[in-house]
Amino acid sequence: MLPDQRRAKILDFAERNGFASLQQLVEATEASESTIRRDLEVLDRSGHIRRTRGGIAYSGESLTTFEDRTTRALPQKQRIGRAIAEMVQPGESILLDGGTTTFEVARHLMNTPLQIVTNSLPIAQLLINAPNIELILIGGYLYPKTGVALGPIAVDALSTIRVQRLIMSVGGITEEGMFNSNTLLVEAEQRMLETAEEVIVAVDSGKFGRNALAKVCDLNRPDRIIVDNGINDHWRNVMSTAGVGLTIVE
Repeated sequence: MLPDQRRAKILDFAERNGFASLQQLVEATEASESTIRRDLEVLDRSGHIRRTRGGIAYSGESLTTFEDRTTRALPQKQRIGRAIAEMVQPGESILLDGGTTTFEVARHLMNTPLQIVTNSLPIAQLLINAPNIELILIGGYLYPKTGVALGPIAVDALSTIRVQRLIMSVGGITEEGMFNSNTLLVEAEQRMLETAEEVIVAVDSGKFGRNALAKVCDLNRPDRIIVDNGINDHWRNVMSTAGVGLTIVE
């Protein structure tokens, strides 16, 4: 088992139970105590767990449904979605990553003649009756609560796709790069990065400075980041130094 997969399993066990002993984690992962201790040090530093006497307590965000997440920072996501939609030209081919911010992008593209590829069931359901959209749905393992297709089937399908723009979102941005909280999601997103002539990251300002379990890409990999005006001067300077185009939506 790869380290990211093992750590994801540790987090899943801790999230479902609230607490996990070292022995429970050894049995759940079939790894040695020393390996698990090293994993716990990494997860503790990232803020997902808290070390306790005899084990760990889960301190990360619980997995919430797509519907629940749509209400978080909704005005910001709506402005970002509108701004990105205005960049897209009729007739383009677009790959939309699953997420609540990219869902708002899709909402603002409904009347534009486009070819849209997505692995998101909520986005596909939104666009299925849009008369000007040629919709291509990527299949695979449907991740619970999020409605995003992941795993080997999705990754294999993405390897055959070529688009003009990838519009994606991430769970956290630090000076080390872009991160998400699920290794299956990250695997799919890394393949998506190989498909597009231009990569746009749509993200609300609350994601800056937030870490997550697995790294998607380096900070300078996207061509452009679209963010609301809550981003502070420090992160504006970091993006400028990294050479990433930054569009701030007022």
